[in-house]
Amino acid sequence: MNEECLICGAPLEYLEEAIPMECAVCHRKEDSRTRCVHGHYVCDKCHTAGLDAVLGLCLEETSRDPIEILERMMALPFCHMHGPEHHVMAGAALLTACRNAGGEVDLARALSEMLRRGKAVPGGTCGFWGACGAGISAGIYLSILTGATPLSEESWGLANQMTARALDRIGRVGGPRCCKRDCYLAIAEAVRFTREKLGISMELREDVRCTHSPRNSQCIRGRCPFYAGFAEN
Repeated sequence: MNEECLICGAPLEYLEEAIPMECAVCHRKEDSRTRCVHGHYVCDKCHTAGLDAVLGLCLEETSRDPIEILERMMALPFCHMHGPEHHVMAGAALLTACRNAGGEVDLARALSEMLRRGKAVPGGTCGFWGACGAGISAGIYLSILTGATPLSEESWGLANQMTARALDRIGRVGGPRCCKRDCYLAIAEAVRFTREKLGISMELREDVRCTHSPRNSQCIRGRCPFYAGFAEN
């Protein structure tokens, strides 16, 4: 079943301007440009409910492959086809794999910070801000790993280069958005960047094949480097 509205499954629509909306789950009121064609709106807080489960999963992980770790996160009940939970998950998978590959990472502390920063990146940034949240998540990962701040020198530059590399790769594939595809792309760039700049070698699978296409109404199919050739619905 294709995933769109979390309430009724209807297609989403994006408005030209933000308007007042009420979350159909928690009844929180806020301005948004996203709703389903039947008028349902789900806020980012409700959309990411259960995201704390990522911390426990990562702390028990031994894999050095961040895509393998990411796919285990994607299999958790809280994770939807699309949504701002991916803005945390990409960076969390990278921090975990980097620690397991020998990087100096206080993982519990780093994951808590990844959760805090990633949840601050709202849904829809890929289109509305021109910066996919998965690419931003890769930049957050590098910032946490290197201890970057707005006053840093080398680490400040590396974090921005990381985000730029991830966004460039995501942008060259093109839209519409797919949170799964964009996480795969951002993570692959981050693995290469980390090896080039920091000498830490995580593992990177060469045969990643997406299993989520049947749930994605906007799947770009053959234009996606991870498309597995599912039959047309």
